[in-house]
Amino acid sequence: MGSSGKKKTTMAKLARENRLRERRLNKQARKDARKLTPPEHLDVQESPLDAQMDQSTPPDPTPAALQPAVQPHP
Repeated sequence: MGSSGKKKTTMAKLARENRLRERRLNKQARKDARKLTPPEHLDVQESPLDAQMDQSTPPDPTPAALQPAVQPHP
């Protein structure tokens, strides 16, 4: 089956579709950019408990059960 040779879509319709496609892409780009930036209106303040935990020594990375048992020599 061959084509009728006549163009069915006008240039105006193609232009409208292209503009709509552009707007949707721009909107999605703005949405993605908003997701990546941290919110500015939230001021996270550190509580005194968090400050104490930051200053303490870090816990031993290996649990006591995995450390070899040291036995004194008789």
